[in-house]
Amino acid sequence: MSEPTVVVGKVTKAHGLRGEVVVLVFSDNPDRFEPGSAMFFENGREVRVRASRPNGGRLLVAFEGVDDRNAAEALRGLTLVVPRSFLPDLPEGEFWPHELEGFAVVTESGRTLGAISDVVANPANDLWVAVDESGAETMVPAIREVIVDVDVKAGRVLVRDIPGLTAPDDPSAPSA
Repeated sequence: MSEPTVVVGKVTKAHGLRGEVVVLVFSDNPDRFEPGSAMFFENGREVRVRASRPNGGRLLVAFEGVDDRNAAEALRGLTLVVPRSFLPDLPEGEFWPHELEGFAVVTESGRTLGAISDVVANPANDLWVAVDESGAETMVPAIREVIVDVDVKAGRVLVRDIPGLTAPDDPSAPSA
């Protein structure tokens, strides 16, 4: 696939005898796994959802053309992706995490931390990895206490100066 993609799930194992699989869902789009929804496996194979249902905190999905346990077992470990063009438009001022890649990260005092090279999803909050010209990485937690502003049009993220995180340690601060 020539268009960049976004990971929406991963098949963890087969379930039952009729071709269902357990999917670890990475998408927050509630319609992503509705019957008829199209997506791709990481190998480029297009699939359509035949049926899906919650089952004890996980999602069971049946894909068209996957009708028995052997076919379902062959999908184990495959990642599910969609082209970025499949993503819905967001309201003004909101953004998808992948859109941040390449954005400049600057502190309130004007210190440049580099450009965002990766967005790492974590249960509590995402981490935005900023890499400067020397290759030094700064992990910026995507939380209100750190992020001051995200200017999508300018491609810039403004963060608070936090000693030990986004600013050098304050030598005058009392040590623990």
